[in-house]
Amino acid sequence: MVPLSFAGHVFMALPEAALYWPAQRALLVADLHFEKASWYARFGQFLPPHDSHATLDVIETLVARTGAQAVWCLGDSFHDADGAARLDDGARRRLFSLTEKMDWVWITGNHDVAVTHMPGGRRVAQAQVEGIWLRHEAEANESAPEISGHFHPKLRLSLRGRHVSRRCFVGSATKLILPALGALTGGLDAGHGEIRKAVGPDAAALVPVADRLLRFPLS
Repeated sequence: MVPLSFAGHVFMALPEAALYWPAQRALLVADLHFEKASWYARFGQFLPPHDSHATLDVIETLVARTGAQAVWCLGDSFHDADGAARLDDGARRRLFSLTEKMDWVWITGNHDVAVTHMPGGRRVAQAQVEGIWLRHEAEANESAPEISGHFHPKLRLSLRGRHVSRRCFVGSATKLILPALGALTGGLDAGHGEIRKAVGPDAAALVPVADRLLRFPLS
């Protein structure tokens, strides 16, 4: 875990594409997209059907590592409106176990806004904690600090003739966008115009490695 300062608070950036807030004992994750593979299977495109379990593996590991007592999911936790209903019995039991023992909050995203029944936890459109807005998609005109997801940012570089792509955070003075944690989620280049428009000037891609946070300015 690598310290990341934002809006006067100290967070810990995790290379697994999550953020831990020690003062709140809370794990922040974004864009889990549970049951993405089963959604594609309905249209004849077959992907490895274990994405929900793989994503749960990561969450369970991070909860154990950090000692988190709360989990805040920043939207698009399910890939579509029927995603929660398609969970197999094993994945459903694992999710219920997590949501029963923790303060689990589902923040609504554009993919899962129509899900009727979440597997435990509580559901909100957005939340404000210690002056920081937690929401799915960054609001460009929001002046207060906010943490969001939605864009699945990835840093893409060319190093010694090799193309490297890695999930990253994108941060500015008042915006922090989390990478997607879901097993089958793709990514948008951190320097893409839509991301730059959302975070404003002086933004950087942030990559936690070993004991430090690498910063790549996007301007």
